[in-house]
Amino acid sequence: MKARLLAATLAVAPILAAAPAAAQVNGIAVTDPAIAIASAQALQTAYAQIGTTFQAQRTQLEQVQEQRAGLLRQFDTNNDGQLNEEEQRAAQANTAVLQQIQGLDQQINTIQQPITQARVYVIEQLLMQYSAALQQVTTQNNIQLVLNPNNVVWTTDAVDITQKIAAALNQLAPTVSTSVPQGWQPNRQSVALYQEVQDILLSAAVQQAQQAQQQGQAAPAQQGQAAPAPAAPAQPVGR
Repeated sequence: MKARLLAATLAVAPILAAAPAAAQVNGIAVTDPAIAIASAQALQTAYAQIGTTFQAQRTQLEQVQEQRAGLLRQFDTNNDGQLNEEEQRAAQANTAVLQQIQGLDQQINTIQQPITQARVYVIEQLLMQYSAALQQVTTQNNIQLVLNPNNVVWTTDAVDITQKIAAALNQLAPTVSTSVPQGWQPNRQSVALYQEVQDILLSAAVQQAQQAQQQGQAAPAQQGQAAPAPAAPAQPVGR
Protein backbone atom coordinates (compact mmCIF):
# COMPACT_ATOMS: atom_id res chain seq x y z
CA MET A 1 0.00 0.00 0.00
CA LYS A 2 2.79 2.45 0.89
CA ALA A 3 4.45 1.61 -2.44
CA ARG A 4 1.29 2.66 -4.27
CA LEU A 5 1.11 5.95 -2.37
CA LEU A 6 4.80 6.64 -2.96
CA ALA A 7 4.48 5.85 -6.68
CA ALA A 8 1.74 8.47 -6.91
CA THR A 9 4.01 11.15 -5.43
CA LEU A 10 6.58 10.74 -8.21
CA ALA A 11 4.36 11.96 -11.04
CA VAL A 12 5.67 15.54 -10.75
CA ALA A 13 8.78 16.95 -9.06
CA PRO A 14 9.71 16.97 -6.40
CA ILE A 15 7.18 14.79 -4.60
CA LEU A 16 3.51 15.56 -5.12
CA ALA A 17 1.36 14.08 -7.88
CA ALA A 18 -1.93 15.46 -9.13
CA ALA A 19 -4.64 15.03 -6.50
CA PRO A 20 -7.28 12.35 -7.14
CA ALA A 21 -10.75 13.52 -8.14
CA ALA A 22 -12.36 12.13 -4.99
CA ALA A 23 -10.70 12.24 -1.60
CA GLN A 24 -12.82 9.74 0.28
CA VAL A 25 -15.33 6.95 -0.17
CA ASN A 26 -18.28 6.65 2.20
CA GLY A 27 -16.52 8.63 4.89
CA ILE A 28 -13.42 6.40 4.92
CA ALA A 29 -9.95 7.51 3.84
CA VAL A 30 -6.31 6.48 4.11
CA THR A 31 -3.19 8.56 4.50
CA ASP A 32 0.50 8.12 5.20
CA PRO A 33 1.75 10.89 7.52
CA ALA A 34 5.36 10.40 6.43
CA ILE A 35 4.53 10.90 2.76
CA ALA A 36 2.35 13.91 3.55
CA ILE A 37 5.18 15.57 5.48
CA ALA A 38 7.78 14.57 2.89
CA SER A 39 5.54 16.24 0.29
CA ALA A 40 5.25 19.53 2.18
CA GLN A 41 6.82 22.50 0.43
CA ALA A 42 8.25 23.73 3.71
CA LEU A 43 10.25 20.53 4.08
CA GLN A 44 11.60 20.77 0.53
CA THR A 45 12.69 24.36 1.09
CA ALA A 46 14.15 23.67 4.53
CA TYR A 47 16.11 20.66 3.34
CA ALA A 48 17.59 22.76 0.53
CA GLN A 49 18.58 25.45 3.05
CA ILE A 50 20.18 22.85 5.30
CA GLY A 51 22.10 21.50 2.34
CA THR A 52 23.48 24.96 1.64
CA THR A 53 24.26 25.71 5.29
CA PHE A 54 26.16 22.47 5.77
CA GLN A 55 27.77 22.28 2.34
CA ALA A 56 31.27 22.01 3.81
CA GLN A 57 30.20 19.17 6.10
CA ARG A 58 28.49 17.38 3.23
CA THR A 59 31.66 17.58 1.15
CA GLN A 60 33.69 16.24 4.07
CA LEU A 61 31.10 13.52 4.60
CA GLU A 62 31.39 12.39 0.99
CA GLN A 63 35.15 12.19 1.32
CA VAL A 64 35.03 10.11 4.50
CA GLN A 65 32.35 7.83 3.04
CA GLU A 66 34.52 7.28 -0.02
CA GLN A 67 37.46 6.35 2.23
CA ARG A 68 35.24 3.82 3.99
CA ALA A 69 33.99 2.42 0.70
CA GLY A 70 37.59 2.13 -0.51
CA LEU A 71 38.52 0.03 2.51
CA LEU A 72 35.60 -2.29 1.89
CA ARG A 73 36.29 -2.61 -1.82
CA GLN A 74 39.51 -4.49 -1.18
CA PHE A 75 37.40 -7.34 0.19
CA ASP A 76 34.99 -7.33 -2.75
CA THR A 77 36.81 -10.12 -4.54
CA ASN A 78 34.07 -10.75 -7.10
CA ASN A 79 33.68 -7.01 -7.88
CA ASP A 80 29.90 -7.03 -7.59
CA GLY A 81 29.76 -3.86 -5.48
CA GLN A 82 28.74 -5.61 -2.27
CA LEU A 83 30.18 -8.02 0.28
CA ASN A 84 28.79 -11.52 0.50
CA GLU A 85 29.06 -13.58 3.70
CA GLU A 86 32.52 -14.90 2.85
CA GLU A 87 33.81 -11.43 2.01
CA GLN A 88 32.29 -9.99 5.19
CA ARG A 89 34.03 -12.64 7.29
CA ALA A 90 37.32 -11.75 5.61
CA ALA A 91 36.77 -8.06 6.39
CA GLN A 92 35.90 -8.77 10.03
CA ALA A 93 38.99 -10.95 10.40
CA ASN A 94 41.22 -8.07 9.33
CA THR A 95 41.50 -6.23 12.64
CA ALA A 96 43.54 -3.32 11.30
CA VAL A 97 41.08 -2.49 8.53
CA LEU A 98 38.11 -3.09 10.81
CA GLN A 99 39.46 -0.52 13.27
CA GLN A 100 39.92 1.97 10.45
CA ILE A 101 36.33 1.44 9.32
CA GLN A 102 35.05 1.89 12.87
CA GLY A 103 37.03 5.10 13.15
CA LEU A 104 35.55 6.38 9.90
CA ASP A 105 32.07 5.42 11.10
CA GLN A 106 32.59 7.60 14.16
CA GLN A 107 33.69 10.48 11.94
CA ILE A 108 30.63 10.01 9.73
CA ASN A 109 28.31 10.09 12.74
CA THR A 110 29.98 13.22 14.08
CA ILE A 111 29.77 15.03 10.75
CA GLN A 112 26.18 13.97 10.17
CA GLN A 113 24.92 14.94 13.62
CA PRO A 114 24.20 18.66 13.03
CA ILE A 115 22.68 17.92 9.61
CA THR A 116 20.43 15.22 11.02
CA GLN A 117 19.48 17.38 13.99
CA ALA A 118 18.41 20.25 11.74
CA ARG A 119 16.32 17.90 9.57
CA VAL A 120 14.63 16.32 12.57
CA TYR A 121 13.83 19.81 13.87
CA VAL A 122 12.15 20.56 10.54
CA ILE A 123 10.17 17.33 10.77
CA GLU A 124 9.06 18.09 14.32
CA GLN A 125 7.74 21.53 13.36
CA LEU A 126 5.65 20.03 10.56
CA LEU A 127 4.50 17.22 12.80
CA MET A 128 3.12 19.83 15.22
CA GLN A 129 0.86 21.08 12.39
CA TYR A 130 -0.10 17.64 11.10
CA SER A 131 -3.13 17.14 13.36
CA ALA A 132 -4.57 20.50 12.32
CA ALA A 133 -4.01 19.67 8.64
CA LEU A 134 -5.65 16.29 9.09
CA GLN A 135 -8.61 17.86 10.89
CA GLN A 136 -9.01 20.43 8.14
CA VAL A 137 -9.08 17.80 5.39
CA THR A 138 -11.41 15.41 7.21
CA THR A 139 -13.85 18.22 7.99
CA GLN A 140 -13.87 19.55 4.44
CA ASN A 141 -14.42 16.08 2.97
CA ASN A 142 -16.87 14.68 5.56
CA ILE A 143 -14.48 11.90 6.56
CA GLN A 144 -15.31 9.90 9.66
CA LEU A 145 -12.56 7.27 9.58
CA VAL A 146 -8.90 7.60 8.55
CA LEU A 147 -6.69 4.53 8.28
CA ASN A 148 -2.97 4.05 7.82
CA PRO A 149 -2.31 2.35 4.45
CA ASN A 150 -0.10 -0.20 6.20
CA ASN A 151 -3.25 -1.57 7.84
CA VAL A 152 -5.24 -1.76 4.60
CA VAL A 153 -5.03 -4.70 2.21
CA TRP A 154 -6.36 -2.85 -0.84
CA THR A 155 -8.07 0.40 -1.73
CA THR A 156 -8.61 2.75 -4.66
CA ASP A 157 -6.65 5.93 -5.25
CA ALA A 158 -9.82 7.93 -4.56
CA VAL A 159 -9.56 7.00 -0.86
CA ASP A 160 -6.07 8.49 -0.44
CA ILE A 161 -6.08 11.96 1.16
CA THR A 162 -2.30 12.20 1.65
CA GLN A 163 -1.88 14.88 -0.98
CA LYS A 164 -4.74 16.94 0.42
CA ILE A 165 -3.09 16.87 3.83
CA ALA A 166 0.20 17.95 2.25
CA ALA A 167 -1.63 20.87 0.63
CA ALA A 168 -3.14 21.77 4.02
CA LEU A 169 0.33 21.66 5.57
CA ASN A 170 1.52 24.08 2.89
CA GLN A 171 -1.13 26.53 4.11
CA LEU A 172 -0.65 25.98 7.84
CA ALA A 173 3.17 25.88 7.76
CA PRO A 174 4.42 27.56 4.57
CA THR A 175 7.88 27.85 6.13
CA VAL A 176 9.73 26.31 9.06
CA SER A 177 12.96 27.21 10.81
CA THR A 178 16.21 25.36 10.18
CA SER A 179 17.99 26.96 13.15
CA VAL A 180 17.92 24.43 15.98
CA PRO A 181 17.41 26.11 19.38
CA GLN A 182 20.18 25.58 21.89
CA GLY A 183 19.47 22.59 24.10
CA TRP A 184 16.63 21.31 21.92
CA GLN A 185 16.05 17.56 22.01
CA PRO A 186 13.72 15.79 19.56
CA ASN A 187 10.95 13.52 20.75
CA ARG A 188 10.81 9.86 19.75
CA GLN A 189 7.95 10.36 17.32
CA SER A 190 9.90 13.00 15.40
CA VAL A 191 12.99 10.76 15.18
CA ALA A 192 10.94 7.79 13.96
CA LEU A 193 9.12 9.95 11.42
CA TYR A 194 12.45 11.38 10.23
CA GLN A 195 13.64 7.87 9.36
CA GLU A 196 10.46 7.23 7.38
CA VAL A 197 10.76 10.53 5.53
CA GLN A 198 14.40 9.79 4.68
CA ASP A 199 13.42 6.40 3.25
CA ILE A 200 10.69 8.04 1.16
CA LEU A 201 12.98 10.74 -0.21
CA LEU A 202 15.67 8.17 -0.98
CA SER A 203 13.20 5.96 -2.85
CA ALA A 204 11.94 8.99 -4.77
CA ALA A 205 15.50 10.01 -5.69
CA VAL A 206 16.35 6.50 -6.88
CA GLN A 207 13.23 6.28 -9.04
CA GLN A 208 13.79 9.73 -10.50
CA ALA A 209 17.40 8.81 -11.31
CA GLN A 210 16.21 5.65 -13.04
CA GLN A 211 13.67 7.63 -15.04
CA ALA A 212 16.33 10.17 -16.02
CA GLN A 213 18.62 7.36 -17.12
CA GLN A 214 15.88 5.84 -19.25
CA GLN A 215 15.17 9.20 -20.84
CA GLY A 216 18.88 9.66 -21.48
CA GLN A 217 18.98 6.33 -23.27
CA ALA A 218 15.93 7.28 -25.31
CA ALA A 219 17.46 10.53 -26.62
CA PRO A 220 20.27 8.97 -28.72
CA ALA A 221 17.80 6.59 -30.33
CA GLN A 222 15.62 9.50 -31.36
CA GLN A 223 18.56 11.60 -32.53
CA GLY A 224 19.88 8.71 -34.58
CA GLN A 225 16.68 8.69 -36.63
CA ALA A 226 16.64 12.25 -37.85
CA ALA A 227 14.73 11.19 -40.96
CA PRO A 228 12.96 7.92 -40.15
CA ALA A 229 11.09 6.03 -42.82
CA PRO A 230 7.35 6.74 -42.58
CA ALA A 231 6.50 3.04 -42.43
CA ALA A 232 8.92 2.31 -39.54
CA PRO A 233 9.50 5.28 -37.23
CA ALA A 234 12.19 4.93 -34.57
CA GLN A 235 11.02 3.64 -31.20
CA PRO A 236 12.48 5.31 -28.09
CA VAL A 237 14.56 2.99 -25.97
CA GLY A 238 13.08 1.96 -22.64
CA ARG A 239 9.50 2.95 -23.41
